Amino acid sequence: MTFLPRTLSALLAAGALLAAGAAQAEYPERPINMVVPFSAGGPTDNVARSLAEAMRPTLGQTVVVENRAGAGGTIGTSYVGRAEADGYTVLLMHLGFTTAPSLYKDPGYDPSKSFEPVGLVVDVPMTVIAREDFPPNNIKEMVEYVKANKDKVSLANAGIGAASHLCGTMLIDALGVDLLTIPYKGTGPAMNDLLGKQVDMLCDQTTNTTQHINAKKVKAYAVTSLKRVPTLSDLPTMDESGFKGFQVGIWHGMWVPKGTPQPVVDKLVKALQAGLADPKFKERMAGLGAEVLNDEANPKALDAKVQQQVPQWAELFKKAGVPKQ
Repeated sequence: MTFLPRTLSALLAAGALLAAGAAQAEYPERPINMVVPFSAGGPTDNVARSLAEAMRPTLGQTVVVENRAGAGGTIGTSYVGRAEADGYTVLLMHLGFTTAPSLYKDPGYDPSKSFEPVGLVVDVPMTVIAREDFPPNNIKEMVEYVKANKDKVSLANAGIGAASHLCGTMLIDALGVDLLTIPYKGTGPAMNDLLGKQVDMLCDQTTNTTQHINAKKVKAYAVTSLKRVPTLSDLPTMDESGFKGFQVGIWHGMWVPKGTPQPVVDKLVKALQAGLADPKFKERMAGLGAEVLNDEANPKALDAKVQQQVPQWAELFKKAGVPKQ
C-alpha cells in the first residue's frame, strides 16, 4: 500500500478547497432553475416569472422557471430538497411550504431540515370571487345566499395544500357552513371552470384574479387583507364586512437545498434583493395587488416566518378536522 507524504496530502486538500472556493466565487456559471411546484399560469408562477427576469441582471445568468406541479406543491418542493446543493436549483414557494406537514403524512421534506432559506419575496392577499352570473351582488347578499343554499353552492380550489384550499377552508369556517368543495389540479383549471360557470365560487390570490375582476368576468365580494387593496379599492375587506380578524395573505419565499455553500446563498440573497427593488418588478406586483417584502428578503426573516407558521397551521387544520392525505 502506498501512502502519500503528509505534506502532499495537505497540499492536495488545500487545492481542493481552493478549487471549491473558486467555483463558488464564479457562481453562477450557467442558467439557474427556479422550481415552481404549481402549474404554469397560476399565481405563484406569475410571481416567479417576473422575479426570474428581475434577478437576471445581478446574477448574469438566465433564471429558468420550471413547473413541477402536484400534491399541493409537495412534489416540486421535495424535488428541490433532494437536488444538488450547488445553487443551480432554487425553490419559489408560498406559505404552503409550512402547511404541508399538517396536510400530508409524508410531504417528502422537512421545512426546517431540508432547505436553506434565501428570503421572503411578496405577500399576496386573496379575493373571494364567484362566477359572473352568481346571484349575490355584494358580500352581504353572498353570505345570506350561501347560508340559504349551502347544499347547492360549490367552492373550487387548486388542490389540497394550494392557497385557494387554505383560504377556502378559512372561508367555510367563517361562514359556518359546509360547502361542496371541488379540488382541481392547479389554479388554471379551477379558474377556467369558474369563468365557464361550471363552479360557483373561488377564493384565490389577487395575482390570479385581478385581471378577471377588472374585466368583469367574475363577481368579486371581498379581499382577505386587513386593509383594502389599492388596485381593487372598491372591494371591502372580510374584516370590515363583519368577519373580524379574517386575514390570510399568501406570502412567497425562496429556498435552496440544505448544505448550499454560504457564498452561493449570499449571492442569491443579493440577487433577490436587487430583483425586488427593480421598478418593473415592483410595478408588476403592484398591478396584481401584491406587496413586495423588501425588508424581509433575507434568510433570517424567512426562517422566522416558517418557524412561526408551521404550528399555527397545524392548530387550524386540527380545529377544522382536516385529515392528513
